[in-house]
Order: sequence, then C-alpha cells, then structure tokens
Amino acid sequence: MLNVKLKLKEKKSFPSKSSPYDILLSLNENPKEKVIAAKINDEQWDLHRSLPDGDYELDFITWDDLEGKNIFWHSSAHIMAEAIQYYFPKAKFAIGPPVENGFYYDLDFEENVPSAEDYKKIEKKFLKIASQNFKFQRTEISKQEAINFFTENYNPYKLEILKNLEDGKITFYKQGNFTDLCRGIHLPSTNFIKSFKITNIAGAYWKGDSKNKQLTRIYGISFPSKEELDSYLFNLEEAKKRDHKKIGKDLKIYTFSQKVGIGLPLWLPNGAIIRQKIIDFFYKDQLENGYLPVVTPHIGRKDLYVTSGHYDKYSEDSFQTIKVPNEKDEYMLKPMNCPHHCEIYKSEMRSYRDLPLRLFEFGTVYRYEQHGEINGLTRTRSFTQDDAHIFCTKDQISQEIFNIILRVQKTFKALSFEEYSVRVSTRDKKNLSKYIGDNEEWEIAETSILESIKSANIPYEEGEGEAAFYGPKLDFLVKDSLGRKWQLGTIQLDYQLPKRFELSYISSKNTKETPVMIHRAPMGSLERLIAILIEHTAGILPFWLCPLQIKIIPVISSDDLKNYASTVFQKLKEKNFSCEIDFSSEKLGKKILNAEMQKIPLIIVLGENEKNNQEISLRKKGEAQHTTMSLNDFLENSNDIV
Repeated sequence: MLNVKLKLKEKKSFPSKSSPYDILLSLNENPKEKVIAAKINDEQWDLHRSLPDGDYELDFITWDDLEGKNIFWHSSAHIMAEAIQYYFPKAKFAIGPPVENGFYYDLDFEENVPSAEDYKKIEKKFLKIASQNFKFQRTEISKQEAINFFTENYNPYKLEILKNLEDGKITFYKQGNFTDLCRGIHLPSTNFIKSFKITNIAGAYWKGDSKNKQLTRIYGISFPSKEELDSYLFNLEEAKKRDHKKIGKDLKIYTFSQKVGIGLPLWLPNGAIIRQKIIDFFYKDQLENGYLPVVTPHIGRKDLYVTSGHYDKYSEDSFQTIKVPNEKDEYMLKPMNCPHHCEIYKSEMRSYRDLPLRLFEFGTVYRYEQHGEINGLTRTRSFTQDDAHIFCTKDQISQEIFNIILRVQKTFKALSFEEYSVRVSTRDKKNLSKYIGDNEEWEIAETSILESIKSANIPYEEGEGEAAFYGPKLDFLVKDSLGRKWQLGTIQLDYQLPKRFELSYISSKNTKETPVMIHRAPMGSLERLIAILIEHTAGILPFWLCPLQIKIIPVISSDDLKNYASTVFQKLKEKNFSCEIDFSSEKLGKKILNAEMQKIPLIIVLGENEKNNQEISLRKKGEAQHTTMSLNDFLENSNDIV
C-alpha cells in the first residue's frame, strides 16, 4: 500500500503502483485539467509514473507554479526537437533546457542550416505534434544501451554527456517519433501545449567553450493558450520599444567605443547628470543613517584577492593580473570593493563601542564578462556599485539587516518601483565544496538572514544553491511596468572575510572577537539600475532624475518675450530646476515635438499674454492640454505640480 499525506490535508492509503494521477482522480475537487506533474517528498515526479510502496507527502504542480512552467517549457523543447528532426533528420541535438522565458535547444546542423521559411514550417509542425496528444513516456535504460542508441543514431554530444552519467540513473523520454536522453520531468502529454513561437536564433559554443564547435541555439516559447502567447508577444514588442540601448542612444545618455573596449560604457552629459543625481540621493541618505564614506583605488595587489578568496573563485571572470616595471608584485583591477574595506577596518584597533561600523563607497569594479553575455548597461565589464560593508557583532545582525531593508524600500519608492519581491539564497547542501567556512557558522548565518526578513514581515522565496561562496544573501527583485522581474538590491551576510583578513574588536569583556560583515548594495550597480529605470519608464524618468526637467518655449522671437523667457529661466534655476530655453527659429509645433522626443517632463510656453500677465502656459509630458497659471503660483507650489 501507499500511505500518502496530501499537502495540507489528511493522510490516505492507496493501492500499490498507484500514480499521482490515480490519487488526483480520487480528490473531490478534481482539478486534473490544470495539473501537469507532482511533488513527492519535495521531489518532482511524472504525473502518470507509479509510486513504490511507502510513505509520501504529495503535492501537485500546475502551470501557475514556477516549477510547472519549467516542466512545461522543458517538454516543449522536446516537441520542438521532434519538429526540427522531421525536416532535418541529420541534425545532431545537444541540450534543450527551460530558461526564464521559454526554452532553447542547441543543435549541430552541420552545413544544412534552416532558413526563415524553415522556421515557419517548424512552428506549424510543432503545433500539429502537440495536437496529436502523444504521451511523454519515461524509460529507465542502462548506460550501455544508451551508448548503443546514440552510437547507432550517431550523436557525439549525447555520447559526451553519457560519459559523466552514472549507470542505473539514466532515463530516456519519448513522445511521438522523438526519443531523447533526459532526466525529466515532463508533461503527461503533448496536447497541454496550445501555442508556440520561435523567438530567437543565436550561436552557442558547445559547453560554453569557444574552443568547441559553435552550434545553433533555437529559442522558443509556448503556453497553455493562444491568448497567453499573444499577450507575451505584445509585451515583447513593448519591451523592444523600451529597450534601454535604443532609448539610451536617442536621449544621449551613454555610448560605447570599440577603441575604449567592449562593455566599458562612456557616460554622456545627460547620463552623467542622472548618475550624479542618484549618487547624491544615496550619499545624503547614507550619511543621515550612520554610514561613513570611503574611497579606494581601482586596483590592488594580487595578494589582496588571494586573501579574500576572490582570486581562486573569480579569476576566470576577472581581468588578468597587471605586471609593473621594477617590481615583483602583480596587481589586479578590483573585481570587488569588500577586500579594500576590510583593510580600512583593519587600519586601527576597534572596540565594541565602534560597532556597527558602516563604510560606504561608490566604487567602480571590473569583471571580464564573456563577449556574448555583455548587454548594454545591464551586463558590462566596468560598473559602479552603491557598495557598503557593515562590520558588527552577532547581536547586531538582525537590526542592521532590518535597517537596510527600510533603506531599500525608501529607494524603490523614490525610483517609482511599486512592486518587488525578496529571494533568500542559501547553500547547495549537495555540493558544500563550493563554499568557504565551517558548517556551524553557515547555519547561524542562514538562520539570521531568514529571521531578519521574517521580522520585516516581507514575503520571500528561498533559492537553495544560490548563495555567495562566503555566505547567504538576500536579493530584492523589482517588477517593471511590463511585469518583468529584475534583480537589484542585495544583502549578504559574511562570517568568512573577517576571519581571512584577521579582523577583530575588543569586546565589553575585554576579549578579542571577530566581527561579522554585511555586504550591502541596495541598487546593485548604477549601470544596471539606470538601464532598468529606462525600460521601466520608457525613458520618462522620475522628475527629480531628469537631466533636463523643463523646456521654455517662447512663441515668437521678440526682444520683450526673450527677456521674459530669460526671467522665467532665472527664477526656475533659483529653485534648482534644470531647464533651458528654445530660442531656435522653428515653429511652435516643431519645438513642442522636439521637447516631447527628448522626453522632457514639463514644457512652458510663453506668449504675449503670458508676458503681460506674468504667467506661464504649462504642459506636462504626455498631456495635450496646457494649464495657465501665474509664475509665482508655479514657483510656490512646484513640488505639488511636478
């Protein structure tokens, strides 16, 4: 018999060899049309796969769950592979995993690469296969049988994968005319999928190594309904319009130069103003909350990063060491600010009365991101972090993290991010070799960070295996106006670096103790933040951040009107508005259109009536109507108006 405890329900017994589907059918609510897989004792399980006798806790997975989407899209990758195999029977399939939005399959077409027309045929074939309601059939197979299969149906990529697989734990999945080496889990059948679209074609090296052969990566997306696909494609088009790379160029925010180097942004005047306004906002807020500013160099001796562990863990992602004349030392462009801050802490003896010590810096760091991963401002090789490190006692951890959360919430409000979520990243319990430090300290660190987020009464999800190598972390993810999630703020709890750098303080009992270190970057990096802000707002930034806030447009070019425009300009400047006057010879409509294209939030139009009555005609971005008011009323009530 099977003894099954249904999640949040009573315990029941079922006959031997029952499947989760059999159990599902016994439920009164009978939600079988939505269920696509099961979880048995927190392990994903195919819906129609029989369960061995034993005791289980059972839950069901639907499309609405993140796990459900991954299963749905993984299954879709197999169907896409079958559709491709139909037209390209000699294609060699590598890997086909789900990703954040959809899935992909890497293939070796050799010389017979598909055309645009071929991709349209593949989409039609996919939908035909899906409609035929083929079952996803799981088969356990020996390693030798699997090798024989992919030797007969020659596929060097699957054979290479098999080398690292353990005999007795190998499975095939088959649907229709396609069989693949796969761990699963999959949909019960193909007809759960009602819509599909190939979204992108790219090149990808086998195993991500440029020394290997370049394969064709085909991305796709699928949904349980056509309406969901239509909505996704609509948002995709909206995202293209909001692309920060296009808007950043149009608004003259930043540029790149091949001579300067890939992934190294050059900030133009508009971008430099936006950056400085963000820095000023953070700087003021941090000074008011007990943080102390520091400045560290862009390079450091290699030994610094050997001590911190960054050299061992990140050397492949860092710029190579810098050799200097007449010295044996090697230097590195700094990949992190934290080792420098540790040395600042160590520069003098500390007492428990000095803690918490909060050091902050807008520090530029350098990572050698792979060419294919660089993407505008969201992934660069040079970026500036709003970085801070808090050195505190164990008793101060919860309050410090709670205070950081308050700072993050204040920042999100100022930047017009209304929706956000929290993700707590912990260790991969199955691969502890990835981390430094002893198990007891990790347990304390993970417990502390979870208790802190619970005390702030913020919902969270846990990401096992996503912790930094030195400690658990808490990430803030904002949702933009298109519903996309972006990771911004991060809090990381670290027991390890203070030990590595031999940091200490004198306790109230006159003993020498090691502080705990909290890494804190509320907005990640200025580059990524500005990119996300541009896409979230379609370039119409919060008023306080706009490099040019007001455009003054005289209707005609008379001397009197020019003088009045200059008077308005001066009074606005005295109120700290950034503004300019359009004295060009263009017609009024063209001047207004130019201001709209520059996404300037306020336009002030001045004519003879406005001059004579000491008034302004005010138009807000995106609104067709002008509002006439006295200049003094605007100046006195500007905070409410903007």
